[in-house]
Amino acid sequence: MVIPMPPASKATRSEIEANFKAISARMDELMPLYARKYALMRGGEIVEFYACWEDAYKTGQRFFADGKFSVQQVTKTPVDLGYFSHAVSLG
Repeated sequence: MVIPMPPASKATRSEIEANFKAISARMDELMPLYARKYALMRGGEIVEFYACWEDAYKTGQRFFADGKFSVQQVTKTPVDLGYFSHAVSLG
């Protein structure tokens, strides 16, 4: 079942961009330790790494009630899993 998501707000898009820039800048440093892991991010900072996307997303939902967080995979190859690969807006 596919659940349609509302369009991202300007604040959420800014969060996505800040997080993407931050992790991209550190990719060479992160790859040896965290390749193919998922980083839960907020405010341009890495909160924690997870083995699977679902764990990172569920943790983000639990701790960031405003929905302003993103999950980024540590990889040098761009991966687009749709809206959820970038950020989630719950409000």
